[in-house]
Order: sequence, then structure tokens, then C-alpha cells
Amino acid sequence: MPVRPTETLIHVEGGCGPEDALPLLEALQALPPRPVALAECVHLHTAVLQVLMAVRPAVETLPAEPFLARWVVPVLKDER
Repeated sequence: MPVRPTETLIHVEGGCGPEDALPLLEALQALPPRPVALAECVHLHTAVLQVLMAVRPAVETLPAEPFLARWVVPVLKDER
């Protein structure tokens, strides 16, 4: 499963499709708030990206995939 919540982190792994947006949102809304670990993420569908941009969770680990690390993570940290 691409979205794998644990007690301390929400792991986003592999390729995340549109069907992963709701489980991610539910995990991000659960208490206590947990950062996301993107180290194993290689693809984000725009629905998943929209959830991340709306909630703006802390990012615990950066994705190894260069495009995500360069373009997506900075957008999540933007505090406009």
C-alpha cells in the first residue's frame, strides 16, 4: 500500500495513484499529527499532491526521486 501510517510517521511509498488520496487525507487528519516520509516515493498523482498541498504536513524524509525532491517538496514548504 503506497500510504502506510505508523505511530510516528505517514510513509508515502512507490507510485501513488488517485485512489491513495483519501487514505492519505484520513491519515493526515488523524491525531496526533504526524510528518510524512517521502524517501521511497517515486510518483505522486495530482490528487495526492493536492492533499499534501492542502494539509502541508511536515516532511520527515525527502524523496530519492530527483523530480519530487526538486519541485514538489519546496512547494510543500512554501508558506505563502
